[in-house]
Amino acid sequence: MVDSPAVNGRALNRNSRTLVGGVSRAGARAMFKATGLGDEDLEKPLIAIANTWTEVGPCNIHLRRLATKVKEGIRAAGGTPLEFNTVTINDGITMGTEGMKASLISREMIADSIELVTRANYFDGIVALCSCDKTIPGTIMGLIRLNIPGLVLYGGTILPGNLDGESQDIVSVYEAIGAYSAGKIPAERLKQVEDVACPGPGACGGQYTANTMANLSQILGLCPMGFADIPAVDEEKDEVARQAGEIVMRLVAEDLRPEQLVTRKSLENCIAASTSTVGSTNSILHTLAFAREAGIEFTLDDIEAISRRTPVIADMRPTGRYVALDMYRAGGLRLLAQRLIDGGLIDGGTPTVTGRTLGAEAAEAQEAPGQEVIVSLDKPLKASGGLTVLRGNLAPDGAAVKLKGIEPMRHRGPARVFDSEEDAFVAIDNQQIRPGDVVVIRYEGPVGGPGMREMLQTTAALVGQGLGQDVMMVTDGRFSGGTRGLMIGHVAPEAMLGGPLGLLQEGDIISVDVEARSIDVELDDAELTRRRAAWRAPAPHYTTGVMAKYARTASQADDGAATNIVPVKA
Repeated sequence: MVDSPAVNGRALNRNSRTLVGGVSRAGARAMFKATGLGDEDLEKPLIAIANTWTEVGPCNIHLRRLATKVKEGIRAAGGTPLEFNTVTINDGITMGTEGMKASLISREMIADSIELVTRANYFDGIVALCSCDKTIPGTIMGLIRLNIPGLVLYGGTILPGNLDGESQDIVSVYEAIGAYSAGKIPAERLKQVEDVACPGPGACGGQYTANTMANLSQILGLCPMGFADIPAVDEEKDEVARQAGEIVMRLVAEDLRPEQLVTRKSLENCIAASTSTVGSTNSILHTLAFAREAGIEFTLDDIEAISRRTPVIADMRPTGRYVALDMYRAGGLRLLAQRLIDGGLIDGGTPTVTGRTLGAEAAEAQEAPGQEVIVSLDKPLKASGGLTVLRGNLAPDGAAVKLKGIEPMRHRGPARVFDSEEDAFVAIDNQQIRPGDVVVIRYEGPVGGPGMREMLQTTAALVGQGLGQDVMMVTDGRFSGGTRGLMIGHVAPEAMLGGPLGLLQEGDIISVDVEARSIDVELDDAELTRRRAAWRAPAPHYTTGVMAKYARTASQADDGAATNIVPVKA
């Protein structure tokens, strides 16, 4: 057993030789040989392929195909690929059920499983394949934690469906449910939308959580620029998967690690890119979790400061007109990044896994003539605040909302208080919510849920009933990237820990002023103190298993709702 060829005096199998090198490791080699590997294979760098493939939903169903192409690239570049799988939860399928509580928790499980398998097997490098919402941040968190040479590869967006010449996607289905319950469309129309909304493999097609996070994986430098833009079914996807295998071998040779890519500057770039597209509020939660994994001090105040100076320049669904496929055809993330760099809104000097800076990658942008998806900085869709942080006596530690500017900037109305998403949906479905109401859904936070469920079923029902502009929602849970309207989530501290949401009573007047960044209940301190003294936490929903474990260890939303504890670097 010998070392693989050295680069700059370093053997490329510097990790894996501990596992399979020398006389004492004959047992490990024997086990590998049973899988078809030979001595030459085991002398090469062992490269992990962490796959999030699943047959449960369209988002990740094609990742097994992409994994074969990644393996081809690794072998061609002199490595030995070894694939393993992680857990995967499909948000679009579990939405509106108890199963949605597993979604955010799966982010932690994905990171944990990647860490466990990679540490156990002394891999020299890693390629992580991801597509559905939590698989992207989960794989990124795993790579940050391991800090070995590696990259992530996004599986790509689904193509839009079509009905009578109109683009359809999964959010169209949820909004059609609301329209049907309000008597605005017949059951036959709902069925037609259902049948065409998801025509094949790939992640949800708008600027929802998956495509928001795919963009951020490239801005962060962990996914090669342009690779994530390519739709799932495009022939070019196979080619970039093969290239990803070659790139990881170069990363191993150069010993380029995530700690060199994930910096305060690159995190700031992520938030600027997300707010410029009115990206999912989940990007706030996940970026905070990335910072936590990397030991970087990064807070909601930092995010709000970036949002205030960053204009909205991409007209993306659900707040706009276009889907990810349109952005790809318009010029892709390179064009968006080029605009932001030219305007001094993001730092083009941050490094990426391609070996070039973000600015060098963005400089290759090719804008489609006449495209209207990504506008110029001198004519933005909104001056700033695509992602906005609110504070007040209802959210002392912050809350998050995404706004394009078509939503009402102020709202004052009576609280309609619900202790679960299910109860709120029943009220909405039965048309018990009126214009001006503030729907409060509490005990859905990281601990209370547990898992911060997304409320797409309830928000889409409101939109489908025509109440999207007239009703506000406030929750300590989350919202899908497909949510639109004045929907405020991530309220911290959460109700389960005694946060002010837990003190609300039916009819309390809640006031929000987005321009002032405020969210308050119109009660004085004395009344809040009186209610707090009488408040008792409800019994937890889970006392054993993974749900209970997460509830015991998760941080609050303003700290990423994460479980790993990493000291902040000096």
